[in-house]
Parts: sequence; C-alpha cells; structure tokens
Amino acid sequence: MLNPWRLRLLSLLESLGTVRAVAETLHLSASTVSQQLTVLESETRATLLERSGRRVRLTRQGSLLARRGREILDRMAEAEAELRMLGDEPMGTVRVGAFQSAIQPLAVPAVTRLADSHPQLQVELVESEPHESGPALRTGDLDVIITTTDYVEFPWGRDLEIVPLGTDPVVLVLPQAHPLARRRAVDLAACADETWTGDRTGSYMAELTRRLCRQAGFEPRTVSRFSNYLLQLGEVEAGRAVTLLPALAVPAGLAVATCELTTPVHRNVTIVVRSGSAPRAAVDAVVGALLDHPAIPALTAPGEDSG
Repeated sequence: MLNPWRLRLLSLLESLGTVRAVAETLHLSASTVSQQLTVLESETRATLLERSGRRVRLTRQGSLLARRGREILDRMAEAEAELRMLGDEPMGTVRVGAFQSAIQPLAVPAVTRLADSHPQLQVELVESEPHESGPALRTGDLDVIITTTDYVEFPWGRDLEIVPLGTDPVVLVLPQAHPLARRRAVDLAACADETWTGDRTGSYMAELTRRLCRQAGFEPRTVSRFSNYLLQLGEVEAGRAVTLLPALAVPAGLAVATCELTTPVHRNVTIVVRSGSAPRAAVDAVVGALLDHPAIPALTAPGEDSG
C-alpha cells in the first residue's frame, strides 16, 4: 500500500530538486525526508533515486511515480472535499496565490463575495509572484493561482488548466513633471539616460524590463529594487527614478504619470488550476468568483481588442 505522505515527498523532490529544499518546505530535517524516501523505495520495490555524492535525482521509475503520485494526491483531496459537501455546497479550504497587482482589484473582491455566497468555504489568500506561484501550484501548496503565462521560464504543462482573465498593458511610469509625461506614448530609447527602480532580480517584471530596455538599445541603470509596487511608485513620485509596471499595479491618485509604449506590450492575466477529471466544487466556486469580477479599467476581457 503506497503511503500518501511519502508520495508527497517524492512529488516535491521532483519539483524542488533537492532533499534540503523539500525539508525546508515541510519544516522537516533532511535526514527525515531521506529516511522516508528510502522507506518508499522499499514499499514499491523499485529504485526511485540515484545518488551522486551528497545529491540525489529521480530515476525514470521515480519520475513516473512522482507524476502519478500528484494525480493520486489530487484525487484523494477531491474525494475528501466531496465527502465533506452537503449537496453541491462548496466547503473546505482553497489556497489562492495571486501576484501583487491582482490582489486588490481581483482576489479580494472575489473572496469577499464568496464569504457571503458560500459561508462554509474558507479561502486563504497568499501573495505569490509568477516565478513563485506556478511551482507552488504544481506541488500542491496552492490550489488556484492568478498569474501570467507570459512567464516562459515556468513549464506550463498539460497537468495545469489555464483560464484566461484578460490582458493589461505594461506602462512607463514617470514623475508628473517629467518632460516625457506629456506624451501619450513613449519610445523606451528616450529613457536610456534615466535612473530606474524595479522588481527583485529574477522576477517576471524585472526580467521583462531588462529585456525591453535591451531591445531599445540600452541597459537600465537601476538604483532600487522592491517587491512592493507601491515602494517603486514612491521612488517615481519622489523624482528619483522611472519604471515599467503593469497598469493594474498603478492605483489612481498618485503623483505619477503613465504613458503607453510606442511598441505596445500586454500581460496575459490568467487563472491556473491543476487539471483533474473529477470536479472540485470548492475550486470551481473560487474560479467562478474570480471570473465574475466587476469591470476593471486596466484589464481588457478575453477576446476584446486590447490595442
């Protein structure tokens, strides 16, 4: 009989890559994780891991069991949720990860509506940027994510179901008194001599900014990096820097100017869940609430003209 806990350890090892990372994620010791994986090998009578020095990697059998293990764990979670349901009423806990600029306009209103319509459903909302949320969804740490599939560094596979929410433009954010602020659209090459503020290195927006600036012929001279968009906007308000942000990330009422880019760039905003043939009423309710959002000026609905 396969142990679900040990299957989860193997699945996490495939996603995270090291025993240490699995141990840190689950707040266990590395030796405990290693011992449990050894027990799993004994239970399956298969060689699941190859050891190379102090590191391990999954064999073909290990990779197969990790993938099947994720499917088994998802089916078990679905069965538990269905057993808890009374009729079709969504119940239980759904963990939702959303990038920062989607939390206030999209996630919070949806969670608020769900509290009224489905009082037995608990939604845990977590800030999770595109480079973080995809892996967390795949490992089961999150059940629903609001992200962008434009983040190509993550492998969006057939084990994930993608539901489009819309698109928002990437805009240049300038101090209100900046000479370029009077323009409707700006060529990024005009900002080659500016100082920049941006997101953390390796994040979706940091990589996008670097790529767009390089395409415009320069390397951005970045003087500050914040994961919090409001801190970036504070730098712009103070006249210390310019930045690129998705339009959803720029609230009204700030002393900044936003300009379109002469070569428009849009971010595809999506809901992503793990695929599964059996329905999960709780997850479906959350997805439905996210799709049923009031009009958001910065977000163009799927199929509408974004240009």
